[in-house]
Amino acid sequence: MAVGARSGRDEGEERPDDAIKHEAEAEDDGGGKARPHRSFWKELPLLVGIALLLALLIKTFLVQAFSIPSDSMQNTLQRGDRVLVDKLTPWFGSEPERGEVVVFHDPANWLSGEPTPEPNLAQQILSKIGLMPDAAEKDLIKRTIAIGGDTVECKKGGPVVVNGKALDEPYIFPGNTACDDAPFGPLKVPKGKIWVMGDHRQNSQDSRYHMQDSTQGFVPVDKVVGRAVVIAWPITRWSTLPVPDTFDQPGIGNQAAATALGLGAAGLAPVGLAPAALGLTGAVPLVMWRRRRLTSGRTAG
Repeated sequence: MAVGARSGRDEGEERPDDAIKHEAEAEDDGGGKARPHRSFWKELPLLVGIALLLALLIKTFLVQAFSIPSDSMQNTLQRGDRVLVDKLTPWFGSEPERGEVVVFHDPANWLSGEPTPEPNLAQQILSKIGLMPDAAEKDLIKRTIAIGGDTVECKKGGPVVVNGKALDEPYIFPGNTACDDAPFGPLKVPKGKIWVMGDHRQNSQDSRYHMQDSTQGFVPVDKVVGRAVVIAWPITRWSTLPVPDTFDQPGIGNQAAATALGLGAAGLAPVGLAPAALGLTGAVPLVMWRRRRLTSGRTAG
């Protein structure tokens, strides 16, 4: 066609609606077939799959919920509380600090004699993908009192002393003493270890009661799962778990501060619902975005 030749229709001329329709149909028939609409039920497996993957990633790298099964951390934590544990910062090399409440794997059979539930097939499958705890895993929760390099002691009738500084411990269960049931020290905490104690001192099988085991009562930092940062359930108990001011007093840290996670000696049951809920929350917008793309592809021709 020569330059300036016309296509057989004026540029400003509007085409009838039926012509536009026939033209769109012709384009579809010519290899650009519109994709059939997929029902929600066909999208559901994709939604579930993405949710499971996100839940597994969240549980592994970000945050995990644990259920408190005993009274060893009263009144800070009550039996039945659900706490959220930060699992991200340890991946960047952070270590527990004094005063933090941490979750850790049983370091030396501290939970010997505690019953281990027998999971059914469904529970075994869910544990494999991170939506339920592994029944074989035994975790504990306590407060970090001293970290690697610290000197810690507690004499009967006296307070806990860290690096020569007496701790004022308002978090101890009312009516309890600092350590009258099991005085100890002075002890030097080895590098890479922490010394942990429960807030309900007279009802806590913590570091004091495991000084004769293979770890001498110290918890290896590599056994720490993470720091408990929030009481998430029940709603009426919602609160954060900050480090008490007594651990900020001048002179208590005589070595470089470590980044801490306080754990204890109460068996824990990890809760799979939190990662699952977060995974589902993340999966829904991804699937909806995909559905919008499919829909827009159909309507745009």
